[in-house]
Amino acid sequence: MESMPSLPESHYRAAFDQLPHAMMLATDEPRIMYINEMFRRVTGYHEGDVIGHRPSVLSSGVHPPEFYRDMWASLTSKGHWEGVIWNRRKSGETYPQWLSIYPVQTGEGRFYAGVFSDVGENRVSNESITALAYYDPLTGLANRSLFQEFLKARVTQGARSESRFAVLFIDLDFFKGVNDLHGHACGDRILVHMAATLRSVLREGDIVARLSGDEFAAIVNAGTSEELEHLLRRIFQALTSPVVIEGREFFLSVSVGAALFPGHGQTAAELLQNSDRAMFSAKQAGRGCARIYSAAESKEGMRTQRLTEALQGSLKLSPEEFSVVYQPQYDLQSGTMTGMEALLRWTHPVLGDVPPGEFVPMAEQRGLIHELTGVLIRRVLTDLQTLSSDNVGPMVLAINISARQITDGRLADLLAPFIRETRQRGWQPEIEITETHLMNLAPLCLQRLEEFGRQGVRVAIDDFGTGYSSLAYLHNLPVHVLKIDRQFVSRLQEGCRDSRIVTAIVAIAEAMQLEVVAEGIEDELQRRILREMRCHRGQGFFLARPSSWATITDHFLDVGQLK
Repeated sequence: MESMPSLPESHYRAAFDQLPHAMMLATDEPRIMYINEMFRRVTGYHEGDVIGHRPSVLSSGVHPPEFYRDMWASLTSKGHWEGVIWNRRKSGETYPQWLSIYPVQTGEGRFYAGVFSDVGENRVSNESITALAYYDPLTGLANRSLFQEFLKARVTQGARSESRFAVLFIDLDFFKGVNDLHGHACGDRILVHMAATLRSVLREGDIVARLSGDEFAAIVNAGTSEELEHLLRRIFQALTSPVVIEGREFFLSVSVGAALFPGHGQTAAELLQNSDRAMFSAKQAGRGCARIYSAAESKEGMRTQRLTEALQGSLKLSPEEFSVVYQPQYDLQSGTMTGMEALLRWTHPVLGDVPPGEFVPMAEQRGLIHELTGVLIRRVLTDLQTLSSDNVGPMVLAINISARQITDGRLADLLAPFIRETRQRGWQPEIEITETHLMNLAPLCLQRLEEFGRQGVRVAIDDFGTGYSSLAYLHNLPVHVLKIDRQFVSRLQEGCRDSRIVTAIVAIAEAMQLEVVAEGIEDELQRRILREMRCHRGQGFFLARPSSWATITDHFLDVGQLK
């Protein structure tokens, strides 16, 4: 077989000079023995500057000695090393590069090849993105992996030079709704606009990245809270102008969390985590705002996060942790028990008894309310199936529904067995919705409530008096019951302002032919005043405490009278 002719060394050099990445060859000592054209472009060094010198001639001084010890240990044990390293150009400028080092064995011995690209350059080619995979292909920003490498290097640099900086965690508000309503193509264009806006606001030397979805992060040169607050104002000002996509205007809203080095974290992981926690505090504060990390807010935020994770786990894996108690309701004129409200309780094996005032709003915010209502209804159905209705007269059985569920097409199927079981026993099913939520329902939602009414379900406005209902709007709502909020009942006295408010509510209900239920009756005076006002029903600790189904069936349903 005819042997292949060997290429001249000049051909190899020409080929290496055409590579789109910088290359350096070094001996085992190590000493630099070769550089290509892209090396010269990136670093500014020519052969005469570096050939024969140690690679440390490029060192920026950012990394501690142990960084390089770990690098050589990886080369020895794994046969390669790659990652972000900060080096210095001939001009003195420090810059980040993605460096891959691997050994090459030849007949003449062993040497090392180092291939790298300048990852601090925003204008990267599509080929570089595909090949190295440390930029986000949609926005051109650094991705999570590269951002974490940047942050680790910056922490090391800050610790050595005592410089200060901040980490921002930026999240678009309500972005999922945009994707669901207008499609992912529209959502992608908003993300690209967001990336461009952040680039324009941040200064040279700042680093911005897209972590995932609608989450962005940045490393910014802000050494004090005052500098940071000024930068945050600039970010929000830049985002106030509407974004026009396909002829439609979108008004962006972001929640931003910030953590300062070193006061809010001395490692990359701590800084990113604490800026994330501060962002969560901004979400909790109503969105569209910024929060600088606070240990106190973080403690509350961590508790909320633990509760959220526990709630998700319990709903999916341990529904037996949930139970139902029943709050009896009485006719205030006759003293006869006429109904009850089913209330969900949660006892976690580690967290203990979690108040409904915590886990119910959390379920609404986290999109878990449908599952939570499902648990409530299944527990109620299990209890109802043990009931012998021979000696039990008509009874109202009420459950609470989130206004958010009314737009959920699954609600009708969820309520169907509850409606069927209660009506088969001659009972009246009732759903309660908080007034402040009911006032914002769309016409379609009101139509769905009307449909429930046609199925024999009564609709009650819970916590009435705490919202801002107009009489005209109230007149058009498909409701049957007003439940007076406990804050008015708790302050009832002869001739007091709250007494006049309750009197007005009862009068409104009478004019609109609605039933009135008073919540939170705590003593005999409150019951007597409500009875004189001709309030129809009442509930509260003075009348009866919430009880288990066994207690309800063994005592209240048999006795049925107030003592």
